[in-house]
Formats: sequence, C-alpha cells, structure tokens
Amino acid sequence: MPRFLSRISVSFILRRLAVAIPTLLLVITVAFFMMRAAPGGPFDTDRKLPPAVEQKILEKYGMDKPVFEQYVDYLGDVVTGDFGPSLKNRDKTVSDLISEGLPVSATIGGIAMFLAFFVGGGLGIIAGLRQNSFLDYFLMGFATLGISVPSYVIGPVAALIFGVGIEIFGFRTNFFAPGGLDMGRMTAYTITLPVLTLALYYIAGISRIMRGSMIEAMRSNHIRTARAKGASEVEVVLKHALPIAILPLISYLGPASVGVITGSLVIERVFSLPGIGSFFIDGALNRDYTLVMGVVILFASLIILMNLIADILYAILDPRVKY
Repeated sequence: MPRFLSRISVSFILRRLAVAIPTLLLVITVAFFMMRAAPGGPFDTDRKLPPAVEQKILEKYGMDKPVFEQYVDYLGDVVTGDFGPSLKNRDKTVSDLISEGLPVSATIGGIAMFLAFFVGGGLGIIAGLRQNSFLDYFLMGFATLGISVPSYVIGPVAALIFGVGIEIFGFRTNFFAPGGLDMGRMTAYTITLPVLTLALYYIAGISRIMRGSMIEAMRSNHIRTARAKGASEVEVVLKHALPIAILPLISYLGPASVGVITGSLVIERVFSLPGIGSFFIDGALNRDYTLVMGVVILFASLIILMNLIADILYAILDPRVKY
C-alpha cells in the first residue's frame, strides 16, 4: 500500500460520511421550511382559477397536506433520488432541469477554477519569492482590486465593453440570442468572457493565500536545512517549499470549487447562460419549491464532497497529518 494511503483510514472516511448525513438532513429541513414560510406560493401568479380546480392542483402536488406531512413525504422521495416535478416547468422534473443546467455551470465553473488555481497560484508564488519588491506590490495590488470589485459589477461592465461596445467576443450574436446560450453553441470563443469574469475573484484570492503561505514556508527550518545541504534554489522551491505552501490552498479549494458554481448565479444572468444558477433564481422568484430544494441539495452535497477530498489531499501532501 502506498505510504500516503496508509495515513488515510477507512474509518475516517466513514466517520466523515456519517457526519455528512445529518448535516445534509439539517440543510434539507431548514431549506424546506424556509421555502414554505416565504410569502406567496407557486400558483399565485397564475390566472385565478375556480376554488375546485385550485384544490385539485394542490392535491396533485401533495400541497393540500399539512406541512410536516409534506416534509416527511419529500424526504422519502429524496432518499430514492426523486426530487419531484417542477411546479412551474410542468413538463419537466427537477432532475431534468438539473441535468440540463449542471453541464453549463460545471463547464464555466470548472474552467474558471482551473484558471484560478494555476494563474493565481503562480502569481502568489512569484509575489512570495519577490517579497516587498515592485512586482510583489503590483501583483498584490491587482489581487486587492480583484477581491474588492464583485463579479456583479465586473460582469455587466465587461459585457458592455467587450460584448456590446467593441464586440471582441461576439456578445450580441452568442449571448443575447433567444433562449440564451445552449451547450451545443458553447465554444472557447463564447465562454471566454464569462470564465474570465468568474475567475478573476478567485485568482485574486488564491494569489494572496499562496503569497503568504510561500513566505512562511521559505522561512521555515527545513528550508534552511535544505540549503545547508547544498540544494539548488529551484529544488528548494519546488521540492521543499511548494508542497508545504500549497496546503492552505487545498483547504480553500474545497469550498471554493463549489463557490465557483454557486457564484456563477450572477454570471449566468448577465451572459444569459442556462445554468443551474439561472434555474435557482427563477425557482426562488416563482416559489418553485421542488426546484429550489433540488439545487440546494445538490450544492450541499458538493460542498460536503469537496471538503472530504480536501482532507484526503491534506494527508497525501503533508506526512505530518494523521487520521
């Protein structure tokens, strides 16, 4: 068995999964009752129906029952993987909508996270190795700007300048087309602007984390020992400093990977992308209970999974970590 696998016990993973179940149950419970407590309902904006017809609709979706009984029924369906029908998109189930929106959100978010990890990590390493130099100040100034300006400001401005103004990315023909951007028309040309807008915040955050971690790693005792043994500067950085400096970044990447997908809500709206974020916003505005609950469960599951992966990567990269 590889040495790093011996540090990861099966019991640890099972314990984390055991904790994940009540955590997910708590998320489902809070979200369910919050949705029911919100004013309005999924059929309030429809044309006023006769009371008998409205009662039949409520019976069809099980909404004529007491709230707690609806909650128990919903939990039973979720356990079997059934998120129910969408209350507003009545020809589709929640699973259908998630399967349509997830590839779009995952594509945009995945590319943005990949770009943020390598670009932000590289900038952080350079800034950490050139501490207090002009390059360090310049890169950290850029990072501060990227963190300070939210994506809901950068997105519309970038769309206005590069899409509508000088049309570098063909914004009008690709993004504001009827029905938005579908997966069949997604190319490197059409997703460049959304990816850059989404990645900028994470590039800035990762570069700041990596800079501080690299500075701390380069000042540690084992780096002085490596230099005393005659290791080259390249070996010192890549072999000794980088594996330790990257550990705080691993902790950040777990929730950040999901944050990229959830953070694309604004980006999807600005660029008319039919992703999960757009469905979630529409569901919340229209009181589409089942759709909102399905997306919440998906996001919560991804966060739990990413945090577990981050813990496992910790044990792989740092032999001092024991489970």
